[in-house]
Amino acid sequence: MLNISNNQLNKTVTLEGYTAFAKAFKTAHFKLFNRFLLGFAILGVIILFLPWTQNVTGNGYVTTLTPDQRPQTIQSPIPGRIEAWYIKEGDYVKKGDTILHISEIKNEYQDPRLVERTNQQKDAKSRSVQSYQEKIKALGNQIEALQAEQALKLKQAKNKLVQARLKVKSDSIDFQAAKTNLDIAERQYNRTVTLQNEGLKAVTDVEEKRLKLQETQAKLISQENKLLSSQNEIINAQLEISRTLAEYTDKISKARSDRFTAESNQFEAEGEVTKLESQSTNYQMRNDLYYITAPQNGYITKAIFGGIGETFKEGEKLVGIMPANYDLAVETYVEPLDLPLIHLGEDVRIQFDGWPAIFFNGWPNASFGTFGGKVVAIENFISKNGKFRILIAPDKEDTSWPKNIRVGSGAYTIALLEDVPIWYEIWRQLNGFPPNYYESEAKTQEETKSDTSDKTEK
Repeated sequence: MLNISNNQLNKTVTLEGYTAFAKAFKTAHFKLFNRFLLGFAILGVIILFLPWTQNVTGNGYVTTLTPDQRPQTIQSPIPGRIEAWYIKEGDYVKKGDTILHISEIKNEYQDPRLVERTNQQKDAKSRSVQSYQEKIKALGNQIEALQAEQALKLKQAKNKLVQARLKVKSDSIDFQAAKTNLDIAERQYNRTVTLQNEGLKAVTDVEEKRLKLQETQAKLISQENKLLSSQNEIINAQLEISRTLAEYTDKISKARSDRFTAESNQFEAEGEVTKLESQSTNYQMRNDLYYITAPQNGYITKAIFGGIGETFKEGEKLVGIMPANYDLAVETYVEPLDLPLIHLGEDVRIQFDGWPAIFFNGWPNASFGTFGGKVVAIENFISKNGKFRILIAPDKEDTSWPKNIRVGSGAYTIALLEDVPIWYEIWRQLNGFPPNYYESEAKTQEETKSDTSDKTEK
């Protein structure tokens, strides 16, 4: 039966009449199976040459397009104690609506009349500034009066000096005349003595001439004394001018010093006034911070602090709010190897959690339940999870995103790249190569424009 020996039984004995032979050696199903394999092989070869869209996938979540539309928490810039709540979780609030009231816990701000007392101090300092201003004006007037008096005194002293010089001139002329008279008297006396010795004149004439000579000598001495006295008056007049200058310079300098001191005190008082005005404004603004208000229209999502009388530090989160108006976007992450393949304006297909979808990565046209998007931002620094963050906005030319999706929902993204045959994609995947690097049309057009502008400038 096994046809082991050289005498093969199947060549001498026919088995076609047996039922077991018919069941064991039936060939019809082999033909069908071979045809199936052949058809499957042909179909597989055809499929290998079908186009396949390369893609980069990522997992992310729904967010908002601009930072001011994202969920936020409201903090208090000052520490305090909760006194009253005016909302509950889930309430809709408008911008400026009061959310809660807090009270002060720092001792230096607990005076209920703190702003009023600060304003009183400011008013007192303002009056002090006015007083210094008046003092400065008075000292200015005093300086002007001293300068005017100095000018008059100097003019008077200079007039005295002129008078003394004229008197010296007059006395010097009289002194010269006295000297001339003395010479004449001496000649007359000598002549009379000679004549008396010759007997031509009497002794009486000689004595008369001697007396006149002595009188002339006395007048000369007197005129010399007057001349010296006049010269001394010139010196006194010059000393008076110097004394007047020194005296009034000292008085004016002292008045100016007092004026500068008053101006310095005025500036210090003005600085104190400015400081008190700043403090008063700060205290008023701090009083306004006792009421925590909504920064924009939205819904209260969570009260982080609860109860009445609970204290908190400055900057602590008090309540969460979700803006009422926002533009949805998707925040996703891609591997560093795929980052050079992502460009601004890249087409992306998005599958949202909770929304049924049938998606074929390589054939986006045959997909169902996905929504279109455009890359609007690419982060240049790697995130903590070791990937790069990509922000995707809705594609206005595609189907609108569902209205019921919420910020924070999960999203699966597929960035569509270049079309290649399936065999090439299988070969790429087996070898671990990245998708084909290419440049989008928008980026190519921007580079062309920049090159053209550079050439134009040159």
